[in-house]
Amino acid sequence: MISTTVMIRIGRVEDNKMVNMQLTNSKLVDRGTKMVMERTGLKDYEKAKELLLRSGSVKKAVDNLNL
Repeated sequence: MISTTVMIRIGRVEDNKMVNMQLTNSKLVDRGTKMVMERTGLKDYEKAKELLLRSGSVKKAVDNLNL
């Protein structure tokens, strides 16, 4: 419970989703790609995945696209 509160306060959780997770396996890459698509409105899965992998996290990918 304490760790959840800490993660929220340091900005790693947005809308009840971990946006700064490590992309260590295909399941997490897929989940992150879908979050990028949802948050940015991108319809192309491969483009969202490329953006995610290049950025390293959902939060950075969304921020980079919104610049």
